[in-house]
Amino acid sequence: MLGMCREQLREIGGHGERTYPHECCGLLLGTYDGRQARVMEVWPAENAWDESAAVQFEEVEDWNTQERRYTIAPELMLAAQKTARHRQWRILGIYHSHPNHEAVPSECDRRWAWPEYYYLIVSVRDGVAGESRCWRLDEDHQFQEVSLQLDSGGDA
Repeated sequence: MLGMCREQLREIGGHGERTYPHECCGLLLGTYDGRQARVMEVWPAENAWDESAAVQFEEVEDWNTQERRYTIAPELMLAAQKTARHRQWRILGIYHSHPNHEAVPSECDRRWAWPEYYYLIVSVRDGVAGESRCWRLDEDHQFQEVSLQLDSGGDA
């Protein structure tokens, strides 16, 4: 289960709407007590997917554009890691949008996912954010859906 406040989820949906028809992306920072993860802060990122990123992910052949792919700059990942460590948090996971597609991981998402992360996907159809779903890899490197626990956010 991944806990977060409704405002954080709205922030992610708004990010997806602003970047439509491109995928948005960002990081989820927070706490993890060994059983439950709690998002404390959402870190929007610029979708750094470009031709040089495409070369690094050369196994990705279809839809090799920001409309269907995203990547986060390593500098932002490092800054997020330092910030999380300083606050005694961790990077819990990554969010991204699927423009005009369901909030279900693609094969590309699965192939490049890290097992320790949560993956929150928001579906953005015709520029309007809709359903959000959260996923995590199992020991067979297959995504399993994780429930989202939403609250009003007074403590986040």
